[in-house]
Amino acid sequence: MGRLFGTDGIRGIANIEITCELAMNIGRAVSLVLKKQNKDKAKVLIGKDTRLSSDMLEGALTAGLCSVGADVVILGVVPTPAVAYLVKEYQADAGIMISASHNPYEFNGIKVFCKDGYKLPDCMEDEIENILSRDSKTINYPENYKVGKVIKKDTATDDYIEHIKSTIEGDLKGLKVAFDCSNGSASRTAEKLFKSLGVQCHMINNNPNGININKDCGSVHIGALSRFVKDNNFDLGIAFDGDADRCLAIDENGRVIDGDFIMAICAQYLKSNGRLAKDTVVGTVMTNMGFNKFCSENKLNFISTKVGDRYVLEAMLKNGYNFGGEQSGHIIFLDFATTGDGQLTAVQLLKIVKEKNKKFSEISNIMKKYPQVMLNVEVSKDGKEKFPYDKVVTDAIEDVKRRFTKNDKNSISRELIDDVTAGATGRILVRASGTEPLVRVMLEGEDENEIMTMADSVAQVIRNRLV
Repeated sequence: MGRLFGTDGIRGIANIEITCELAMNIGRAVSLVLKKQNKDKAKVLIGKDTRLSSDMLEGALTAGLCSVGADVVILGVVPTPAVAYLVKEYQADAGIMISASHNPYEFNGIKVFCKDGYKLPDCMEDEIENILSRDSKTINYPENYKVGKVIKKDTATDDYIEHIKSTIEGDLKGLKVAFDCSNGSASRTAEKLFKSLGVQCHMINNNPNGININKDCGSVHIGALSRFVKDNNFDLGIAFDGDADRCLAIDENGRVIDGDFIMAICAQYLKSNGRLAKDTVVGTVMTNMGFNKFCSENKLNFISTKVGDRYVLEAMLKNGYNFGGEQSGHIIFLDFATTGDGQLTAVQLLKIVKEKNKKFSEISNIMKKYPQVMLNVEVSKDGKEKFPYDKVVTDAIEDVKRRFTKNDKNSISRELIDDVTAGATGRILVRASGTEPLVRVMLEGEDENEIMTMADSVAQVIRNRLV
């Protein structure tokens, strides 16, 4: 069995790769790991998103956990960050979220949080993987009263909503906002949250049926919200993904305001209020070159990590920073949350918009975004593993780097998977997705037509070699 945990938990096609048997065994493994920590009667929360297979996997996880003596608290449909918050609030020993985030409904996944609300460290993931590789017949199953019980928590969404409300002072009255819930977890929380803060809100894609999560909606398919905001004279729009741990925004003209712009707006506000630790923002190698320039102009420090909010969080915790995020809309306000939270981000952003009392287009015109091209190339499983070592592919990437830096003797180039070419007219980043059978090709530069041509060229080489 290959390694199950990726950059964001375990993910795959439900009932094919993420089976009931696997979910039950993961439940057992989590319980056994907790037992090693002297938790003979551990308490584990389970939350889920709205996809059809989530109920099935919830039952399997519950059975596995209870069979080895853990008590299970069922939260129902909640955002992923709600599990991260409530595991600490309810004094549980772990929390599990059943979700495949922004992926289509046929996928599902399992994310595990520690008792402090953070995602599992690598060492605990390794322990779970080791247990999963053993024969289940070697497990000592408890008897009689030592079997775990199941508790349903009906107040989970309300408790989470109250937490988000507590992160700002006052209300958000006077704002007219459209929200795209992606037919996912935000469908259960967003309307109640924002209406209670006084927002005049209109919800779209908030009627999940099990198979419409992320389907032509939400932060991954934001066109519908863009048109809706512009056509109906909203002050702005907010789009969540399936498990609501990220969000993107739309200004009143229908322009997409991505995570880099949201980070710039919030970082500037936090610094002006003395709340940005060490005047530093943590981003990733995908963060636009324009954000680096914005930081330089505003006397902010910028730290770059590998792609993935777990790496952003690691850098924040290690160095004492309290704010960071990704272009995709995973924004971490460490003073309030242990993970990215789309609704928390939206509340913070709307608070700034209200205080500034300006059009959102003016507020978001805070940095220049360099043209960026992102191509997702589907590859085979073997191709994804071979990608870093294929010389024809790496030569194609090196050729692009040379074209960007041919007139710059001081340019910087790092390792391929974490490659950023700086001090030049552009940069290229090519990486394998941590959750999907894709190789992502990203180019930034001053000339959009030029970088599109180069991106197409590299993508075609990858198709020829790795499909």
